[in-house]
Amino acid sequence: MSNEIEQVVRDKYGQVAQSNLSSHDSGVRAVAEAFGYTPDELAAIPASANMGLSCGNPTAFASLREGETVVDLGSGGGLDVFLAAKKVGATGRAIGIDMTPQMVQRAKNNASEGEYSNVEFHLAQIDKMPLNNGSADCIISNCVINLASDKQAVFLEIFRVLKPGGRVAVSDIALKKPLPPELAKDLMAYVGCVAGAISVEDYRRGLLAAGFSHVHVVDAGSDLNAYTKIEGQSGCCSPAMEKRKTELPVTAASCSGPTCCQETVPTKSVHEALASIAERYDVNDYAASVKVYAVKPK
Repeated sequence: MSNEIEQVVRDKYGQVAQSNLSSHDSGVRAVAEAFGYTPDELAAIPASANMGLSCGNPTAFASLREGETVVDLGSGGGLDVFLAAKKVGATGRAIGIDMTPQMVQRAKNNASEGEYSNVEFHLAQIDKMPLNNGSADCIISNCVINLASDKQAVFLEIFRVLKPGGRVAVSDIALKKPLPPELAKDLMAYVGCVAGAISVEDYRRGLLAAGFSHVHVVDAGSDLNAYTKIEGQSGCCSPAMEKRKTELPVTAASCSGPTCCQETVPTKSVHEALASIAERYDVNDYAASVKVYAVKPK
């Protein structure tokens, strides 16, 4: 992923962070429930922590315990951080890492609203975490590692931050077979967590190469077309994106209003991109929501 594409990813998720999407919206709630969150879990955390961006529920299989330190890669509005914070308790710590300033600010606002005393959020890349070696008991992530340009660097960084015996519990999207060329080269398919995904086998090999043992990448069986449940997202891009060009083509989107951008730049929101992909392809034919397990040897 070039710097230009990385900036588009940051801009697009920054737009989501500034939106009104939350668990108060039936579509957003339906997406979260489709990927494994219970109504009770969603009701127990700030509503705006959920923006319908998940592809699983890593806290459901992370086996978190009282007093542990858990780190969430690509923490967004804090959904999984807040759920983890309840599991690790007052003596534990839940830490969120995100590269999007608007997401970090939204998460901090949510933490203040929910009066969480055992959480923290950092603006950083997930392959360069501002954390000490061997400082975490568990690393979780939810549909974010597929966006990283250098996934091996992310795996190595996870290995560095985990304590010996520490574990990985990640929800992500991985490929079951190669994507059609036009989809693999579509920028918004990258932003939508599909074009940047690696194969299930490459995911497994990458973690093994980083030093992990007991590596499993398991198809969760979720329907990736669930994102179409979210409607009504703006089709216009932010002013910061209006003149940006990237080396990946962008599928034209329908625009409305006098301030809409030209077709030469990304005009879809993240959710519109996901819906557009679902209109052209059954994403389940090519990709899967996966549960990723791994352990750092003692």
